[in-house]
Amino acid sequence: MRGGLWQLGQLVTRRLAHGDKKAVARRCFASEAELKKTVFHDFHVAHGGKMVPFAGWSMPIQYKDSIMDSTINCRQNGSLFDVSHMCGLSLKGKDAVPFLEKLVIADVAGLAPGTGTLTVFTNEKGGAIDDSVITKVTDNHIYLVVNAGCRDKDLAHIEEHMKAFKAKGGDVSWHIHDERSLLALQGPLAAPVLQHLTKEDLSKIYFGEFHVLDINGSQCFLTRTGYTGEDGFEISVPSEHGVDLAKAILEKSEGKIRLTGLGARDSLRLEAGLCLYGNDMEQHTTPIEAGLTWAIGKRRRAEGGFLGADVILKQLEEGPSIRRVGFISSGPPPRSHSEIQDEGGKNIGEITSGGFSPCLQKNIAMGYVKSGLHKAGTKVKIIIRGKANEGVVSKMPFVPTKYYKPS
Repeated sequence: MRGGLWQLGQLVTRRLAHGDKKAVARRCFASEAELKKTVFHDFHVAHGGKMVPFAGWSMPIQYKDSIMDSTINCRQNGSLFDVSHMCGLSLKGKDAVPFLEKLVIADVAGLAPGTGTLTVFTNEKGGAIDDSVITKVTDNHIYLVVNAGCRDKDLAHIEEHMKAFKAKGGDVSWHIHDERSLLALQGPLAAPVLQHLTKEDLSKIYFGEFHVLDINGSQCFLTRTGYTGEDGFEISVPSEHGVDLAKAILEKSEGKIRLTGLGARDSLRLEAGLCLYGNDMEQHTTPIEAGLTWAIGKRRRAEGGFLGADVILKQLEEGPSIRRVGFISSGPPPRSHSEIQDEGGKNIGEITSGGFSPCLQKNIAMGYVKSGLHKAGTKVKIIIRGKANEGVVSKMPFVPTKYYKPS
């Protein structure tokens, strides 16, 4: 869904407060009967989840507390998100790594077993088909998660290239983990609470690492990662055990970790300076323009070998014409598609995500501007409802990240 989830959450809150559920349904462009439901759907409703359509799924935008309170609680204590609408899959075979390297910018071969990275699936023009966290479980097994809204096109893209790869004798197969559900546990209490539910020492699992382990009596895939800037985990759990695991996490936290919806998830990732595919990255955006140059492995920069490598490596050498940057602004919060002007009133770019930061108590945003005007401290005008508002290019993340890394 394009546009900010934060503002959608505000609309839902106002409408539901007046009992206007029909207006919410109209605003979200889908009927409940058409939507897929995660295994946690009834659990969300029982806990006061306000359900909205998102990428073809019925998902909680928020619960009984406000999006502002949920965002702050995640950073102070912790949050539990249902992210089962996202698609987990495994690639297996002796050629799984060289196959995937044809489609993504990461140095997959260079990853140590049990470690992962953010990467981008690219098209022939160097544009982003999707971003994904990939993990090299072993040299013959890759686990990855793709965005819900991109599932169909991603799977079609992977399948098309897999057929051609296998026709030439390549050894690779795949399994889509529709039998599993996905929870994201984020915040400072994530590790101490989860430790109550597993015998494995979580202090030895660092950011970006992957383990298969028993959690609450069920074999789970555990990745120390997230989408909030906080320490935390994404937990792939057999669907039949998902609700029991969610209940156990909430119980062990003694009420400090709260169920949290997509509205707070959006404000948290924006504070962390993280892209939302469909807003901050699209098929015409390259990883270089999106500020993800760091995700292109050193060997890949030298060898290429992925779709659109000629375009991307040329940008790497010459620099892109536009760049994703952060902004702090006055006036109303910037929204997707707000025009960005220089101080003389000339158009220099567009906002892709924006909102009011619950943690910083100020407007934050990200967007694309012409190269040369991307340096931190550059003053700009952001046009909202026809009025120019003061803004300044700011470094990201807006809120410091707290990823758990070796000291």
